Amino acid sequence: QVQLVESGGGSVEPGGSLRLSCVVPTNDFSTYDMSWFRRSPGKQRDLLAIIRTDGNTNYAASAEGRFTISRDNTQKMVYLQMNNLKPEDTATYYCNRVGYNIWGQGTQVTVSS
Repeated sequence: QVQLVESGGGSVEPGGSLRLSCVVPTNDFSTYDMSWFRRSPGKQRDLLAIIRTDGNTNYAASAEGRFTISRDNTQKMVYLQMNNLKPEDTATYYCNRVGYNIWGQGTQVTVSS
């Protein structure tokens, strides 16, 4: 079973930016559709963005225009660039292989002044 490892979270002020990373250590990574989710305190885990094997992307309304998902197949990485962060973006962020119930430990993002 592939282990997903997220990193890049932290504490930022409103309006700040963060770039989250997720390493997917498998030689099959280029065949995986990948996604980012987040879970806010007391809420369910919500889908933010998907990137397909061909590079096509889709975003949830909460991520559209502020977040960008990308991938580097040579590095076996998927990224989430987050700009203009808001306090309501405070959550634990997870990457995921689309369609599979496999999760890493997540990375915490806190947005506050």
